[in-house]
Amino acid sequence: MTWVLSAFADEAGPTAEDQIKALKRAGYSHIDIRGIDGHNITVLPQDKAREIRRKLDDAGIKVAMYGSPIGKIDIADDVETDLAKLRHLGGLIDIFDCKAVRMFSYYNKGGASPEKWQSESLSRLGKLKAEAGKLGLVLYHENESHIFGDHPAECAVIARELRDGKTFRMIFDFSNFNMGGDDVWAGWELLQPVTDCFHLKDSDANRQHVLMGQGAGHAKRILADAIKRGWHGPLTLEPHLSHSKAVMATGPSGKANEAFSAMSQADSFHAAAQAAKNLLKDIGAPVV
Repeated sequence: MTWVLSAFADEAGPTAEDQIKALKRAGYSHIDIRGIDGHNITVLPQDKAREIRRKLDDAGIKVAMYGSPIGKIDIADDVETDLAKLRHLGGLIDIFDCKAVRMFSYYNKGGASPEKWQSESLSRLGKLKAEAGKLGLVLYHENESHIFGDHPAECAVIARELRDGKTFRMIFDFSNFNMGGDDVWAGWELLQPVTDCFHLKDSDANRQHVLMGQGAGHAKRILADAIKRGWHGPLTLEPHLSHSKAVMATGPSGKANEAFSAMSQADSFHAAAQAAKNLLKDIGAPVV
């Protein structure tokens, strides 16, 4: 039962070379590709993808997941936009030898009723799940501020309706629950049976992003509990310590950490990468 540690290395730099250098420096052997060489993963041309794959192979780095923005649109927007992005990712499976897709569950900018918001989000997620099944992809839903899957109770609804452990799985992001004002430990107690992946991002009571284990997300306690429960799966570092172009492209909630403002992106990412590894080592996590 192993834990696969990866990272959104676009927070270290925009190019494939920047990201590979940062991962090698930190001793990480997996990457979640989000933005790279000027392209979001959902529009990355296949010839460019093959070039990047060769560079990753030469560095001994594997792709763990695609960091897509699928689901970060409004319930009034055309769902075909997301389906097209998903189909593009289906075309990258053989190039990157990766089927896992990070995604979300829809904004409600028009102020529709909670019932309408829920039903429309679940309907769209159902369409994505069906399309992913056809393409051979596996969806990983991330809790995120201001989408339907913001709070633990909403994530529990999504998991109940859609999670099958095959085509549709669930991500637990410590900081995003904290940003929403939730008791993160209580959220873990509710969601631990349906948690398939962790995002290693932490923040404090003032909504400032901090190193893993230094915030209000109960990260160390939750991850230690996951070990006791025999949990296994992927973990992805997503520091958000400084609001680089890569971070700003995600529409982040919370504040950048001024303590890291004088650092380069690469150094800030490295500090986060080391903190995450140290936390996992302290609890005896079976990381590869």
